[in-house]
Amino acid sequence: MTRMTKLAALAPALLLGGCLSFGGEAPDSLLTLTPAATAPAGESAASDRGTALAIVPFEATKALDVTRVPVQVTDTELAYLQDAFWVDRPARLFGQLVAETIRSQNGRVVVDGDDPGLNAADRLHGSLRAFGYDARTREVVVVFDAVRNGAGASAISRRFEARVPVAAPETEFVGPALNQAANQVAGEIADWLN
Repeated sequence: MTRMTKLAALAPALLLGGCLSFGGEAPDSLLTLTPAATAPAGESAASDRGTALAIVPFEATKALDVTRVPVQVTDTELAYLQDAFWVDRPARLFGQLVAETIRSQNGRVVVDGDDPGLNAADRLHGSLRAFGYDARTREVVVVFDAVRNGAGASAISRRFEARVPVAAPETEFVGPALNQAANQVAGEIADWLN
């Protein structure tokens, strides 16, 4: 009787075993963004409310709010680059890159993350509009709309764009080109905020 009870208890688990999936195959590699310059370790920075910069988590269009690399095939057709996956969503990776670039170039205190510095009067918001490969021009394209809110009621905005030619629409060419274009835009944002 005990043997029958054990088999009865195992039966649902055995039946579910064929229905469960723990994800697809893991990709061979994942893409990320690497800053061209980083703030040196061990150095500290101090600021008051007026000089600290808070980076509000960046937004992205629906096509970019995934961990895939979009390919603009035509004006109305979008695909995703085969075997190209980001380690995190591009808007989050780009926000971290911008924060590090501002720290290293400007020496400012930059507060980023989910709670971007409640005491910082200077805030950077933004939306990633393009972050992928354009098959029509054979370039990677990064377009970012930035909005800066200062201590007063004023806000200023600016669009940043970088394009880098790509030898072939393959991950080993597109990934480094996107990193280069993202660093160019991050550097321009740091200059703008200086």
